[in-house]
Amino acid sequence: MKYRNRVLGLLFLLSIITYIDRVCISVAGPRMQADLGMSPEQWGWVVGAFAIAYAAFEIPSGAMGDRIGPRKVLTRIVVWWSAFTSLTGYVSNFHALLVTRFLFGAGEAGAYPNSSSSISRWFPATERGRAHGLVWMASRIGGALSPILVVPIQLRYGWRMSFYVFGVMGIVWAAVWFYWFRDHPSLKAGVTAEEIEEIGTGKAPEAHHGLPWGQVLKNANLWWIMLMYHTYCWGSFFYLSWLHTFLARGRGFDDQDLLKYSWLPFVFGGTANLLGGFVSDHLSRKFGLKWGRRAVGLSGLSFSAVFLFATTLTQNKILSVLFLALGYAGSDFMLPVAWAVCLDVGRRYAGAVTGAMNTAGQIGSFLTSIAFGWLVTRFGSYDAPLLPMAALTAISALLWLKIDPTVQLVPETAAVKPEQKAA
Repeated sequence: MKYRNRVLGLLFLLSIITYIDRVCISVAGPRMQADLGMSPEQWGWVVGAFAIAYAAFEIPSGAMGDRIGPRKVLTRIVVWWSAFTSLTGYVSNFHALLVTRFLFGAGEAGAYPNSSSSISRWFPATERGRAHGLVWMASRIGGALSPILVVPIQLRYGWRMSFYVFGVMGIVWAAVWFYWFRDHPSLKAGVTAEEIEEIGTGKAPEAHHGLPWGQVLKNANLWWIMLMYHTYCWGSFFYLSWLHTFLARGRGFDDQDLLKYSWLPFVFGGTANLLGGFVSDHLSRKFGLKWGRRAVGLSGLSFSAVFLFATTLTQNKILSVLFLALGYAGSDFMLPVAWAVCLDVGRRYAGAVTGAMNTAGQIGSFLTSIAFGWLVTRFGSYDAPLLPMAALTAISALLWLKIDPTVQLVPETAAVKPEQKAA
């Protein structure tokens, strides 16, 4: 087996663990709200606290990975968030939960930018869409597993025990990652010269002073990418924060219904992630990078917007969860392409660029979390928030027409210092 596929295997496992931990609170949401006496608006602030902290620390954590390597940074990230996953089980009131989830988000920030940085260093450009597709598919496997694992634990031991249990998994992964992984294939014993040549990244990159923000912030391409991801997250974050509360309180699902059906959106999403990465890489080879990325982004998000809107037209339990699953599949078909585009335009600054994109996205996640609770209270309906979510997802689809993955934010010649050229 090629060493880069072993790296991908570790990132695959990380993504599963990440989303088991993230979705755990969504699954536990109805019980936590009842136990701690929280209103829909308060719950919106709880799930929003994660998103705003994640947004605030995403760029620094991604840029740190670019500078010192994802081996150390991902180890720190996973140990931190595992600790706060377990600590979530100890909270006794709204304010304690708010602080804990904020610190959880601050610690987890940078997980996917540093995964992307690892992919940038270990995979050739024509395999990065596939690699991201597999990583994001794994996240949906984690989301699908979460209710299957969490609900039985909650029924037998209470919602707190689920957080204690899931905090342990990340610690094990972090130990394996730090022991085995290296920041560049040329630094890993056993990687052949042939594989390094296939990857095409040459020798290990020298340390640099980070992304030249003054230059890249003048580049419209970055702003279109950030705006696309911001509007996308208005719809997608619902599945990680409000889905199980929506199904329980908006469609009358009980525990058995959640066990039977709430995993469905994540299975659809995982499959779509895998397909989106492979389709984009195939189209890029056939029609060029620009339309190989654009076609997948535009079609996937358009499909998602249609089915988010369709969910508001039915109260049927099965149709509701099916439409939501198809909506998630559409947005997830786009997802690996968004992250691959950051590698296309960012190159060795992949961590900082993905961090910038995800910061914009998590601001959208925060706003939709707060808006969802407010709209439910204002209109007395769990369907009301789905309408602006569908509209913003449609806008996100159209923004793909402005994104050009062939235009680097920092051309390679500009990224090399004069003394490095002379060397």
